[in-house]
Amino acid sequence: MKIAVDAMGGDFAPTEIVKGAITACREHGVEIALVGPTELIEAELAEHELTGTSIEIVHTDEYMMEGEHPAFALRKKRNASVILIAKLVRDGKADAAVSAGPTGGVVASALYVLGAIEGMSRPVIGGTFLGFAPDTIIMDLGGNVDCRPDQLLDFAVVGTVYAREILGIDNPTVGLLSVGAEEGKGNEIVNESYELFKKSGLNFIGNVEGNDIPTNKVNVIICDGFVGNILVKYTEALGETFADWLKTRINGRLPESELNEIVRELEIATNPTAAYGGGPLWAVNGTVCVTHGRSKEAEIARTIGQAKMVVERDLVGTLKKELASIRSGLPNTQSG
Repeated sequence: MKIAVDAMGGDFAPTEIVKGAITACREHGVEIALVGPTELIEAELAEHELTGTSIEIVHTDEYMMEGEHPAFALRKKRNASVILIAKLVRDGKADAAVSAGPTGGVVASALYVLGAIEGMSRPVIGGTFLGFAPDTIIMDLGGNVDCRPDQLLDFAVVGTVYAREILGIDNPTVGLLSVGAEEGKGNEIVNESYELFKKSGLNFIGNVEGNDIPTNKVNVIICDGFVGNILVKYTEALGETFADWLKTRINGRLPESELNEIVRELEIATNPTAAYGGGPLWAVNGTVCVTHGRSKEAEIARTIGQAKMVVERDLVGTLKKELASIRSGLPNTQSG
């Protein structure tokens, strides 16, 4: 299997991206196509022992910068690395693509090159949210800040497929994130979505609240990307802050190795990227995985492993079938 990797995506590109690609070659048995400036990538590769790896370079001098508006940047940079990784998938030269670049740019490039799955109007990002609740996933974690009820239902279908195929949960429960558990609580979108979810045929249990997230009360939690992105970043920051506080409070009371192990476990439990790497950009007609811009070697390697798993299990094909089944029983839902 060959994975196309955006060598210039992320805060620590290309150094950490190249390191992660080398690690993934060995740990996951994949071939890698690193996309970016040949001279820069060759300089990074020269720092490592490459025996047992299969890595090629696909040259481009163009890449997206953090802060650039995706639509403007991609019009000006038609050969940006984030576009080329998607083209390699489209053209059958790679089985999947991975980037730690700006999320907006990854989404725009994937949709422009690969298109969306029929029945899905928008891509969605999500997955396991907390190590404390390994059987709970959240959709959306930042891809869509404004959503219609039918789009939230699409996200719920994606989440159901994810929970069943990746987590091994036979009949995943689904809940809408709201400010109260009772029906009728929440804003207009949540209330309209509630009615749609009841008719969907999914295992919908109603509204869930923020305090339900770490308790494994529900397998699939649905919210728009505005709420989801705030949640994930708050949780990551809280975990880092608490880890620093813990090191200060317990320093000298436990052996340093034991303290470091506890702190590391806490960081993993509150930072899903650290624990699992990035995940697939659902709804795209091909496998594209995106990870946090701050990702380093380990997270990049894990994300490449996620991409391999998505291809092996044909999760894109499974999602197409699930969407068609759900949509067929729902009159008057929008798409597009």
